[in-house]
Amino acid sequence: MRNVTEVVKQLIIVNILFFIGTYLLGDVVYKALALFFPENPNFQYWQPLSHMFMHGGVMHIFFNMFALYSFGSALEQIWGGKKFLFFYISCGLGAALLHTGVNYYYFNDAITTLTANGFNKQDILQLLNEGKINALQQYMNASDFSNFISAYAGRAVGASGAIYGIIVAFAFMFPNAELALMFIPVPIKAKYFVPGLVLVDLYLGISGKSIFGGGGIAHFAHVGGALFGFIMMWYWKKKQFNKNRWN
Repeated sequence: MRNVTEVVKQLIIVNILFFIGTYLLGDVVYKALALFFPENPNFQYWQPLSHMFMHGGVMHIFFNMFALYSFGSALEQIWGGKKFLFFYISCGLGAALLHTGVNYYYFNDAITTLTANGFNKQDILQLLNEGKINALQQYMNASDFSNFISAYAGRAVGASGAIYGIIVAFAFMFPNAELALMFIPVPIKAKYFVPGLVLVDLYLGISGKSIFGGGGIAHFAHVGGALFGFIMMWYWKKKQFNKNRWN
């Protein structure tokens, strides 16, 4: 088994400390550090960064940290710690950006519908903050209303966006490496496996469906991390950035 590299090890430690702190201090930590919609009163400017160190449960953090160890260590060995950390944080921020952008679309689409029915934006925000959402529901179909409430009141946590950027970079660097999931026992080369995984997330994000019947997964954050990872890898390859180690 490959030895864990220094930055990957420190990231895993920080994520575990945040996770333990969340369990000790409770919901107050989520309100401060999870990523909220910018027009939600709970939003803070540091949340696009802090949310990527938060997790919703044991399995959530386990799979993210296992992926960080499995794919991140190989990249850090090649790039060096500074470049790897820059890439990781950038992908996490990219995930937050796309996630928030999609939420803005859902939110503003609903605001347009509601204002056309006689509401003004300040009254809508007041009703949302007071939890009086039933007064708004009758003016939208079920899907649009669900997207609207989720966009405004939902909170995003997890390193998954940054992890998706990491696996995209891994596929760039090791396209013929064979990967497999527990429910896909046949190994698939990274150059096919990773794009397929991202396309599945994109489909689930657009359709609102879930493979396992559950909800609450920020699919567009996954896609955002993967997209930013792809753009950075494409740019670095074009500019031959790999020749210039940062440390």
